[in-house]
Amino acid sequence: MEIHIRRVTIEDIPALSLIARQTFFDTFTGTCTHEDMQGYLDQYYNNEQLGKEIMDPETFCFFAETKGKPLAYLHFKEDYSNFSMIKKWKALELKRIYVLKEFHGQGIAQKLMDFILNFALEKKYEVVWLGVWEHNIRAQKFYEKYGFINSGYTHDFPIGNTPQTDLWLWKFL
Repeated sequence: MEIHIRRVTIEDIPALSLIARQTFFDTFTGTCTHEDMQGYLDQYYNNEQLGKEIMDPETFCFFAETKGKPLAYLHFKEDYSNFSMIKKWKALELKRIYVLKEFHGQGIAQKLMDFILNFALEKKYEVVWLGVWEHNIRAQKFYEKYGFINSGYTHDFPIGNTPQTDLWLWKFL
């Protein structure tokens, strides 16, 4: 399967909302109440919220697609607001990398990871960092293959009223 990576545009917001909602739901369903899940999806993956993110010139969002159909997306930004100690370095936060469940294991996440790491190197970032749910072992192993290590810091990531914890991982370039 030939995969193309392209920047998401404002016209893509409805498609981005669909893939964002589906991939988040697939990843976290069963870890919180239905109400908490629905509330989270409605708050963070609605067209207006995603449009604000896309219109921010410092936000980068890309689709991985085949034949014009989005299969995955990548969202990153130079952002220090959630992890203040990272301000010591020029840092790029990988905010989201999600692949539709039916396309797992086909190298799509790897292409997106290669894309962000190449971007970071070209723009002279010193570190790429991300939060990963403490119980998402599959994702943690994926990041470890790319040289991300546990920083020793954690971050609360509640879904509605359901408490969850993310591990902060980082990779120095």
